[in-house]
Amino acid sequence: MTATSATPGAAATPANGSCCTPGGSCGTGAGSATPSGEVTTTYRVTGMTCGHCEGAVSSEIDEIEGVTSVQAVAATGLVTVTSTAPLDDEAVRAAVDEAGYELVGRA
Repeated sequence: MTATSATPGAAATPANGSCCTPGGSCGTGAGSATPSGEVTTTYRVTGMTCGHCEGAVSSEIDEIEGVTSVQAVAATGLVTVTSTAPLDDEAVRAAVDEAGYELVGRA
């Protein structure tokens, strides 16, 4: 007998040969908690030195309408924000200023 090239029930591989999405995340997508259409933007913030700083920046940015998650990392000065639509950089700047830090810009 000869083997067939297609096996019923076998997992399909995307046309590009990768399991990764165009956005760079890997996996099948099953059970993904990130709804399509969300935007992730990374900003550079100066002045953060500890977990309290991270919390203050995250808390202020989280108040912006449409923000679904914020991750601030003092060690790198990077703040990654996920939102339902692109954010106004000035709104992010105002939130960071309110927390007592300085937004340098997008990373």
